[in-house]
Formats: sequence, structure tokens, C-alpha cells
Amino acid sequence: MAGCPCGSGIAFGKCCKPYIDGTSRAPTAEALMRSRYTAYVKGSVDYIMSTHHPDGREEISREATAQWAEESEWMGLEILDTVAGGVSDTEGQVEFTVRYRDSDRAVVNHHEVSSFVKSDGQWFFTDARMVNNPQKRESPKVGRNDPCPCGSGKKYKKCCGA
Repeated sequence: MAGCPCGSGIAFGKCCKPYIDGTSRAPTAEALMRSRYTAYVKGSVDYIMSTHHPDGREEISREATAQWAEESEWMGLEILDTVAGGVSDTEGQVEFTVRYRDSDRAVVNHHEVSSFVKSDGQWFFTDARMVNNPQKRESPKVGRNDPCPCGSGKKYKKCCGA
């Protein structure tokens, strides 16, 4: 049985799957964070939407969420810190990084602190704050007058850099 995409080291069927398919609820804010990441990997947009707090759901686009989940190559989740968010808590925060390759095939290191609240025994994502960290370039910088890396034969400034 394959390990869960959330990186817990537990099989998917015993880790995030029961939360995503609705047979049980995530007991902690971190478990919800892990299962939401796994839902992006698996394309389970209904779960992502349903675990977003009802007060903020109208602010997110189901179509954009589905597109981002589908067009990204998810490369891993790392939980850096949790503040509260335990079984007996009603609020919590999870700091994490996610590596993914976007639709342009660039590797993105997404660093965020997410906030969660527990209402009627269910954890919900409420808000996120990006952590300002410099991104390390994984390929050499393309100068304006260099050939465009897309292979068009044009200068970068006249092609993709326009």
C-alpha cells in the first residue's frame, strides 16, 4: 500500500483518505492541513471547499482551485510548526512549506502559516499568511538579450520576457 502524499509515513487509506471521503473528521488542525494538501494532490476539490470555513467560502473559486490542483505537480509537504490546534483546542495554526511544479514547470517553494478553527467538532481552514522568504533560483538567470529559453530563437525581451 502506498504512503500518503502528506508525508506522514502512513498508508493513504489509514491517513488522509478517511477525512477526504468523509468517513471521519480530522482530529487536529495539522491533520486537516495534511488532508487538504493530499486533497490537492488527489484533485479532491469538494473536500478542499468543504473544509474552508463557511464564512470565507464565497471568496474562493472552485474552478481556480480545481485548475491549480490539476495543473500542479505536487512534490511534498513539510510541517514546520504547529501552535495549538490539538484535539481539545478550538483554534490553531500550522506553518508549512509545499514544493510543487506549476503549469509553467517552475518549482515553487510555498511557505505559509495557516489558521484553523474548530466549530461543532470539525476543523476548518480560515486564513493564510505567506511567509516572506526569498526564493532560490534553480536555473541560471536569463538576461534580456539572451536567447529565450522557450526555444523560439527570439531574444528573451522580445518573447517570454515581454
